[in-house]
Formats: sequence, structure tokens, C-alpha cells
Amino acid sequence: RVQGQLWKRPGQEEALVHVNVGGLRRSLCCSTLEKFPDTRLGRLLACRSQEDILQVCDDYDVQQREFYFDRHPGLFRHVLHFYQTGKLHVTEELCVFSFSQEIEYWGINEFFLDGCCSYRYHDRKLERARRRSWDEESDASSLDTCVDEISDLNRDMQHFQDVSYGNVRRCLWLTLENPGYSIPSKLFSLLSISVVLTSIAITCINSIPEYQSLDPDGRPLEDATTRALEGFCSCWFTLEVVTRLLLAPNRKRFFHHPLNIIDMASVVPIYITLTFDLTVGSESELGDLGRLVQVFRLMRIFRVLKLARHSTGLRSLGATLRHSYREVGILLLYLAVGVSVFSGFAYTAEYEEDVGLDTIPACWWWGTVSMTTVGYGDVVPVTVAGKLAASGCILGGTLVVALPITIIFNKFSHFYRRQKALEASECGSEEP
Repeated sequence: RVQGQLWKRPGQEEALVHVNVGGLRRSLCCSTLEKFPDTRLGRLLACRSQEDILQVCDDYDVQQREFYFDRHPGLFRHVLHFYQTGKLHVTEELCVFSFSQEIEYWGINEFFLDGCCSYRYHDRKLERARRRSWDEESDASSLDTCVDEISDLNRDMQHFQDVSYGNVRRCLWLTLENPGYSIPSKLFSLLSISVVLTSIAITCINSIPEYQSLDPDGRPLEDATTRALEGFCSCWFTLEVVTRLLLAPNRKRFFHHPLNIIDMASVVPIYITLTFDLTVGSESELGDLGRLVQVFRLMRIFRVLKLARHSTGLRSLGATLRHSYREVGILLLYLAVGVSVFSGFAYTAEYEEDVGLDTIPACWWWGTVSMTTVGYGDVVPVTVAGKLAASGCILGGTLVVALPITIIFNKFSHFYRRQKALEASECGSEEP
């Protein structure tokens, strides 16, 4: 151990250690530190050279004999109290993880926590650890993705600088991708939304008998006006996808983006049905293959998903559902268990009654609409036991459905803020 005169000034009876922690200066007696030789300040007494000292502290003033530590001075007061009393105490407003990291730095074991604070400290630490573990598991793939997306955006902007007509292509790409980028982008977004709504309206009108006309063979015919509008919408969707593909800075990532997949899915059925109409004939002459063509024709209704490109809320909803599969899975599990249990009760109570609950699968349908509080009323119990089972099923469904809602809502708020930040980054990317 170092000789006492290294710490002792002339005229002092007791050797002192002078420390400066974040601007907080204190002097401690060597005899006090000797009681805790395994702590960081206690290890100072065992240093034999300046190199050894610098391994313990951040800096050392030889003339002032003062040791500097770049730590929080407010937390160091708890460390001083430990050296004076030999016990650790935790205040109510103190963050347990910051306190844990601080005492770990100073080499003080949690064993020294006084009895009045030990239970409260460990209880708060376990509670925060459980909460953080749940958040990390449920958001492991989503919490930091905003930074990654902004980094991808910056790389895309850098790519435009390396190609011919890069500034023009960048402006066009941002106009197509971000509705809030400029006035032309807002006008384009409005036009695109109008085309999508027009296409959906045409699909709905074609299904109404009053607006259908028949050929001599009794087959339905499309109106010339709706056919022309549908042709315009198809050309617009095709032009939109091709333009985005040509302007995309990263073609590989383009085909993996969910919104681009939706765009392509809304265009491909158009040309599949057109190919069948031109090469084979009408659906009625194709049998099962004709019904398949009708399915492709009805897939046009999914064009409503294209509105997600122009709506921050819809994109946030999609991201929330994609990253909430655990919560949705738990919800479905709870519903499946409740449906199975209450369906068994209903079958036992009602199978002798002629009310439609004479089989377990039929009771599953009744349990599903009751657990989800839809209640079509097509099948209802009539016995007292059956009504009690129905009451339990409805109340249980209300509680089960409500449990994950808070978590899903919090994730939606997170993704909505993240999407807004990403749009702000896109708007700011025009700045040189």
C-alpha cells in the first residue's frame, strides 16, 4: 500500500483523499476508505504509481493531490453516505437502473442496501425489468426502424446524385412517394385518390342489376361508359407502377415494399382477365376456369388498399398490425379458448332444443359471434342454463377483446409519429 504521506498534507494529522466528482469536491479520510478496500475509492489506497491511479480515476492533479471522476455529482452523494454509514439508501424519485449502474461503477455491492430500502429497490428493479423485457420482445423489430428508414432514404438521395438527371428524377420520385412534399405532389395524390375511388365505384355499379344490360344470350354486358372509365383507370394504374419502377433508386427494395406490392397486385389481374377475354372467350364458356377469371376480375376491389400510399393513418395501421402479431395471436388464442368452453356449455344445455345448437360446430359459430359481441341473433339459447352460458360468453368476450387494445393503440401512436418523422425527412431531403 502507498505510504500515508502521499495522501497527507503537511500539518494534517489524518491522511485525506481529495476527490472531484463532476465538480463536487469532497475529502475522505483514508481510515474510512480502508474499511471498504474492494470499492473504487478504496482501491486508490493500493495504487503505487500514477499509472495505477489513472486506471482507477479519470484524471489526477499531482500538485493538488485531487482525483477527478466524470460521474453524476447528485448520485455521488449516495456514495458518500455509504462511506460514512456503511449502508446504501435509495430515494423514491431515484431511477433504480441509474442507481444500480452508479454503485456498480464505484464497486459497491447491492448487499449494502439498508433493510428499509432493500425490498423497495429490488421490487422496483424487477418491475422495470419485466416492463422493459416485454417492450423489447414486442417491439424488437420496430422500435428503431425509423432511424433505419431515414438512413435508407438518405442513401436513396445519395443514389440520385450519381445518375444522369438526378435532380429531376429525385423531384419526380418524391412527388410520387410523398403527398406532402410539394403542391404538385398534393395534386398528384388527389388525382390518384380520385382514380382509385372511381375504379371502386365502377366495380360496385357493375354489380347492381339496374345498371346491367344483357346480350341476346342472357349474359351481362358492361356499359360503354363504365368500360371506358375502367380502361382509363387501368391505364392510370399501369402508368403509375411503371413510373415508380423507372424512378426507384433501388429496384430490389422496390419489389419488397408493401405499397408497391399492392400496386402491382391491382394491375396484374387487369391483364390476366384481358388476356383470357382476347384469347379464350367469355367466362361462361370456360367452366371452372371462367370462375377463376371472375375472381381475378373481383380482385379489383383491393384497389382500395392503394389509398394507404396517400394516408399516413392507413400506413401506420398496417405497420401496427404487422408488428403486433404477438398481441393479435394472444387475442385469437383467448377467443379460441372462450369459444370452445362456452360452445360446450351451450351444446350441453341446448342440444335437445330445436334452436340450431344441436352440434358442436354450430355452437362454435354461436360462440364466435357472441364472444366478439356481434350477436347476429340467428341462433339463440332458450333454456336458463343456455342463457347463463351466453351471458358468460358475452361478458368474457368483452374483457378478452379489451385486454390487448391498449398495447395495440400505443403501437399505433408510435408508428404514426414514426411515419410523420419519415415524411418530414423526405420533405427535408430536397435541401442541398
